[in-house]
Formats: sequence, structure tokens, C-alpha cells
Amino acid sequence: MVVGDFALELDTVVIGAGPGGYVAAIRAAQMGQKVAIIEREYIGGVCLNVGCIPSKALISAGHKYQEAMHSSIFGVTADNVSLDFSKTQEWKNNQVVAKLTGGVEFLLKKNKVEIIRGEAFFVDENTLRVIDGDHAQTYSFNHAIVATGSRPIEIKGFKFGGRIIDSTGGLSLTEVPKKLVIVGGGVIGAELGGAYANLGAEVTILEGSPQILPTFEKDMVKLVEKEFDNKGIKVVTKAMAKEAVDNGDSVTVTYEVDGKEEKVEADYVMVTVGRRPNTDDLGLEILGVEMTDRGLVKVDNQGRTNVKSIFAIGDIVPGAALAHKASYEAKIAAEAIAGEPVAVDYRAMPAVAFTDPELATVGMTEKEAKEAGLNVKASKFSLGGNGRALSLNQTEGFVRLVTTKEDNVIVGGQVAGISASDIIAEIGLAVEAGMNAEDIALTIHSHPSLSEAVMDTAELALGMPIHM
Repeated sequence: MVVGDFALELDTVVIGAGPGGYVAAIRAAQMGQKVAIIEREYIGGVCLNVGCIPSKALISAGHKYQEAMHSSIFGVTADNVSLDFSKTQEWKNNQVVAKLTGGVEFLLKKNKVEIIRGEAFFVDENTLRVIDGDHAQTYSFNHAIVATGSRPIEIKGFKFGGRIIDSTGGLSLTEVPKKLVIVGGGVIGAELGGAYANLGAEVTILEGSPQILPTFEKDMVKLVEKEFDNKGIKVVTKAMAKEAVDNGDSVTVTYEVDGKEEKVEADYVMVTVGRRPNTDDLGLEILGVEMTDRGLVKVDNQGRTNVKSIFAIGDIVPGAALAHKASYEAKIAAEAIAGEPVAVDYRAMPAVAFTDPELATVGMTEKEAKEAGLNVKASKFSLGGNGRALSLNQTEGFVRLVTTKEDNVIVGGQVAGISASDIIAEIGLAVEAGMNAEDIALTIHSHPSLSEAVMDTAELALGMPIHM
């Protein structure tokens, strides 16, 4: 790329190559647009490189390690089980992350999306500059989709560096710490806390709210709290993290709970208190793009900002910061640019925590439905009554459906237990399609399968349960 005062022409340009950006670029290309995608760091974004995917890899490794040591109930025992964490990290980086990100780059090229490396800055509503080191190039465009994602929040007293790390640092450790303190007991903190406990670390989680995983219902979270207790994870709620001091070979964390100051020493402290949208240093203010007071971009139901040519999706717009939300919004924005009559509809947006056990929710909870003025009931079926869960020795958990009393329409559902992240998809489809409990009950489910628990819950909602 050379410096020049001429502008290369693009039809649609996407800034950011994460789950929102690369999906938007591919869909826009499929819709017949000439597309380029600009990425300064990772193809695949945070999610595929230092977030969703590598964290699930470490979670899986922790499960395998625990299974190797604790499978005597099946009559399976193993002596001298050991963990080579360097091999775990090598597998995660080369066999999981590299393959997936390489696949994304292949898909972009297959769909004739031009990949431009560097940082993008808007000049006006139809022009931007891309800077890559000492080189720069100007591009003109008809439409731009901004999908720049988010970054970890750094809190006062916990400046990142050394033994004070963010979630990216937590995924890149070269050894399993003997002791790990996690500040923030949301999804990221709970997932990585569980993973490192399974890998052999002594974990302490400090959470400011009255419970960990505050976005999930209490009866679901209790199952995770019970398992954390079994693993020896110490959870301190209503805790205010005040300071971390890097001692060179350890870190001392000071926190306050119930008006009393406490200290805990560990090998590392990982801060997972939330993420900040990457909306600064893009030149959006030059264009007059309207923002919220949190730095999020205001958009309509097609992802369009108040500047007609600029769209925004993913973590930088209001709503949950979820990879699948970004991918969903990406398709809407790309199709809207192509003139399709599309609009976002978040009523069946699932949320998942890959904890032990897994938690998943979609649509409305019973409380939310009642607050919305719906006359609903909640039907809850225990996995203890599911044959497949019994054969897996994983009976902790349940499936719950929230249905209207008058016609049994499914408006939401929750799953706590093994494979909740997969089971929730059927409930999400039911919510999206406006199905009722009878539609699920009349669907023949394979036996034995965990999905049968959804059918059993639907029959319970209809007042005719077989396995209860």
C-alpha cells in the first residue's frame, strides 16, 4: 500500500473482522455488493482469537483433566494423571484458534471480499483513511458498517500489566496458577474461574453484586454456586475491589466486604468486570454520529446511524455484548444496504454461560413476562428424570418453559445442565416461530436424548406429563 492523494472506490466497507464484521462482509458480498473489510489486528476478532473460542477450549481441557482423575463411578480409574499445560495451550492456539481464523479468512476470500490491513479513520460520510504503519490510503465508499467490538475495562487500582491481567491475559498464561483471584463474577469470570479450578488452580472470585452471574435467575445460579463449592472455589459477593499490588512473584489484592477490608495473595489477579466499546479514534464524531453517554452508537432497527451511509453492529451498539447478536445484526445491516425490507427482532436472543453446569436462557423469564403484562406460567422439568442425563451421570439441572396460560404459547425458556448451550436452540426456535407447548410435545424426539427433556417440559406445561 502506498501513500497517495487519490481515493480507491468501494461499494460497501466493513470495519472490523470479528463475528459481526466478517459475517456482514460475506453477506454483503452475497447480496451483490463490492466489499472490503478493514482489520488492524485479528481476522475473527476478539471472539475467535482471545475470547469465546479459546475460553471454551480451556474449559474443555479442564473437563478432560477432571474426567481422567474422577471417573471411578464408571469403573474407570487412571493412575498418575498429569497436565502439561504448554501442550494444552499449543492445542488451543494451533488446532482450534488458528484453524478457525484461517477458515474465516478463506471464506472472505472465497466470497471475493478484499481484506485491508490497518486502522480506519473517517474523513467524511463517504471517505475514510486506512493507516498501516508508515503507509496510508484513502478510500471512498457508498456504505460503511462499523463492527469494531469492545475491549476489557480497566478499573482504578488494577492497572493491567505483569500479574494484573485481563481476560486475554488469562487465556494466554503459560502455566496454571496455584492461586488465582478473579475480580468480576459475570459470565467471563465464572467461566474462566471454573476452567482454571478444573485445571488445578485455587480460585477466589470477587463479585460486587449479591450473586455471581447476575443476569441469570437465582435457581440456575445456585447450581453453579454448588459446583463451585465442590471445586473449592471461594466466592465473595457484595465485594468492592480496591487495589492490586504486583509483588514481582505474586500479587496482593485488597477488597472490602461488609465494611471490612480484606487482603488475598495470589499468583495472578484477572479483572473481568465488563467491556468498553471501541468507538473512539474512528472519527465518528467528525461525521456527527449520535452516541449514548456510554460511548455506544445509536442505531435504528436496521443498524443505520443518523448518518445515512454509516451502519453499526455488535458490541458498539446498545444491547447485550454477544457474538451471535453481532452476527445476527450483521446480516440485517448488509441486507438493509441491499434494499431488503429487514429489521432486528431480539425476542429470541439466547444467552449462555459455559459454567458447570451450563446455563442458557432465551426469550422472557417468568418475571419479565409478567412485568410485560402477560398471563403466564412456568413449567420446570428436572434432568434427573431424563435417561440420557442419567447415563452421562449429569443429572444436575432442569429445563423450564414459560408459556401463556390461555393458549400455551412459548414466550421463553431456561436450561441449566449439561449441554444447555445446545438444548436452548429448540426453545429459541419455538419462541421465534410463536409455537405453543403442543407443537413441542407432538414433535417426536429421539431416545435417549437430552432434548427429550424439552418435550417432557412441554407435556408438563400441557398438564399431561409422562415422566414426572
